[in-house]
Amino acid sequence: MNYLPLVFVAPLLGFLVLALSRSRMSENLAAFIGVGSVGISALTTATAIWQFSAAPPEGGFVTVHLWTWMSVGNFAPSFTLHVDALSLTMMSVITGVGFFIHLFASWYMRGDEAYPRFFSYMNLFVASMLFLVLGDNLLFLYFGWEGVGLASYLLIGFWYKDPANGAAARKAFVITRVGDTLMAIALFILYREFGTLNIKELAVIAPTQWAVGSTLATATCLLLLGGAVGKSAQLPLQTWLPDAMAGPTPVSALIHAATMVTAGVYLIARMNDLFALSPFALHMVGVIGAITLLLAGFTALMQTDIKKILAYSTMSQIGYMFLAEGVGAYQPAVFHLMTHAFFKALLFLSAGSVILAMHHEQDIFKMGGLRKRIPFVFWCMMIGTLALVAMWPFAGYYSKDEILHQAYLTGNHGLWLAGLFGAFLTAVYSFRLIFIVFFGPERFDAHHHEPHGAHSVDHHIPLAVLLVLSIIGGFIHLPLDSVLPQAAIHHDPNEPWIIVHLPLVVTLVGILVSWFLFLKRPQIPASLASGGLAPIGKLWKSAWGFDWLYDRLFVKPFVWAAEVNKNDVVDSIINVIPATLRGLNTALVRTQTGGLRWYAAVAGAGTCLLIALVAFH
Repeated sequence: MNYLPLVFVAPLLGFLVLALSRSRMSENLAAFIGVGSVGISALTTATAIWQFSAAPPEGGFVTVHLWTWMSVGNFAPSFTLHVDALSLTMMSVITGVGFFIHLFASWYMRGDEAYPRFFSYMNLFVASMLFLVLGDNLLFLYFGWEGVGLASYLLIGFWYKDPANGAAARKAFVITRVGDTLMAIALFILYREFGTLNIKELAVIAPTQWAVGSTLATATCLLLLGGAVGKSAQLPLQTWLPDAMAGPTPVSALIHAATMVTAGVYLIARMNDLFALSPFALHMVGVIGAITLLLAGFTALMQTDIKKILAYSTMSQIGYMFLAEGVGAYQPAVFHLMTHAFFKALLFLSAGSVILAMHHEQDIFKMGGLRKRIPFVFWCMMIGTLALVAMWPFAGYYSKDEILHQAYLTGNHGLWLAGLFGAFLTAVYSFRLIFIVFFGPERFDAHHHEPHGAHSVDHHIPLAVLLVLSIIGGFIHLPLDSVLPQAAIHHDPNEPWIIVHLPLVVTLVGILVSWFLFLKRPQIPASLASGGLAPIGKLWKSAWGFDWLYDRLFVKPFVWAAEVNKNDVVDSIINVIPATLRGLNTALVRTQTGGLRWYAAVAGAGTCLLIALVAFH
C-alpha cells in the first residue's frame, strides 16, 4: 500500500494551491481542484478497501512508515499510517461522504466572493481528519485532532464579516480546546508510564502494568473522555455545536454529519483496550451519551431554525454512539457512525436546498407546503428522516436498534430505557420539522419570495447518492471483529419478543404524536407553549440554560478579573526596571553637551577622583 499517502496528500495539495491563489482563481478551476482532490482521496480509499478485502494482511492491519517526526532521547514518534478495518471505515466515510458534500458545495457556494478560500478550508479539514484516523500513535492522532480544530474554526467563521459568525467560531475553538487540553494531559501520563504513544504498543503494555480499576487507569481514561466529549459535543462541552451552524450549510454537513463530531467516538473505539482497564470510565461514557441524547432531544423539540434542529439531532445521535461504547458495543457504535453520516449529510444538504429555495430563510414557521414546490428535496428530507428515526428498512434502523438491543442484553437497562425514550423524542422532533416545512399551509409571501428548486447536476447527484445510501446503508457489513471487541452479552433464552421490536413501536408512536400535534392539531402545542408550560419550553429552547450557566461561571468572572487587572500589577512591577534604565539613559544623555570646556572639566574631575580613590585605598 505504498500509494496510501495519496489519500491525504491530494487534499493537502489542494489546500495549498487554493490558499495561495488568494481568491484570484475562477470558480470552475477552484471547484475542479477542491472537489477533484477529495475525489482522488475517495478513489485511493476504494482501492485500499478492495486490496484489503481481496488479500487480508497478516494480523489484520498494514503500516506504512513515512518518516520519523522527531527524535529526542528515547522519544521518536513517527508519521506512520496504520490501516485496519476501523481506519478504513472512517476513511470511507470521510472521503466518500466528504466527496459528495464537496460536490454539493460546488453548486451551493456559487457566487461567493471567497469561493476558492472556502474549498481550501474544506480540503484542509479533510486532510486533517485523515491524519487523525490514520495515525498509528497518539501524537500523530493529536496532530490531526488539532488540525481539525483549526479547520473547523476557519469554516464556522467563513463569513467573518458578520461578528456573530466570528463569535461562533471562537466559541467552538475555545470550548473544544478545553477537551484537547485534557486529552494532552492524558498523553503525558501515558508516555510517563509506558514510554510510548504507539497505540498498538499501549494496548499490549498497559494491561501488564495497570490493574483493572486502578486509579491511574481511570484518571487517564477520564481525561481521554474529556477530549472526546469536546470534539463530539457531548455533555458538558456540547454548547459549541448549535452555534457552529453559523457556517455555510455544506460545512454543517461535513463537520456535524461525517467527520469532526465523530472523532470522539473514534478515539474511544481506538483506545478500547485502555478503557477496558477502567469500568467506571467506560460506564461514564455510556451515561454521558444517554444524558446528552435526552437533553438534545428535548431541546430540538423547541427549535425553529431548520439547521439548529438538525444540529441537536446530531448531538443526540452521537449520544447513542457514546451509549453503545459505554456498554461495550463498539461495533454497533461504529456502524451507527457510518449510517448516521449517510442520512445526516443528506438531511443537512437537503436543508441547504430548502434554505436557498426560501431565499435564505431558516425559520421553519415561515415555510410550509413545500412538498409540491420542491418535490425532489422533499423526498430527500423524508428518506433522511425515516433513516434518522430508525424506521425499517432504512439505514438507521439496523444500527440504532442494534445499539439498543445490546444495551438491553448487557444488563444496562437504565441506559436502554434512556435510549428508548430518546428514540421517541427523535421521531417527534424529526417529523415536526417535516410536517411544518413540507405540509400544512404555505406561510411565505409567494409574490415576493416564490420558492424555487435547483436544476443542477452538482445538486442532484450528491443528494441522490446519499438518498440511496440512507436506504441500503444498513446492509453494509463492517468486518470489525479483528479490531473491536464484542459486547459482553448475557443471552436470555426467555427474552420477550417485544424487546427486539419495541424501538420500532416507540418510533411509530412518536410519529403519530408528531402528526397529531403539529399537523392535525397545531393549536395544542401553541397553547401549551404560551400557557403553564411556557417556562419549561423556554428552558428547553435555551438548551437547558448551559450557555447562561457557563457565562456566569466562567465568562463574567474572567471579564471582571480582566477589568480589575487591566493595568496588570505584575507588569507594573516589572516595568520599574526599564523605566529606571530609561531614566539613567536620559541623565547620561544630558552630559553630552558638545562643549569642549565641559568635556575637559569632566575629564579633569574624573582624573582627580581616580587619584583620590587610589590614594585613600
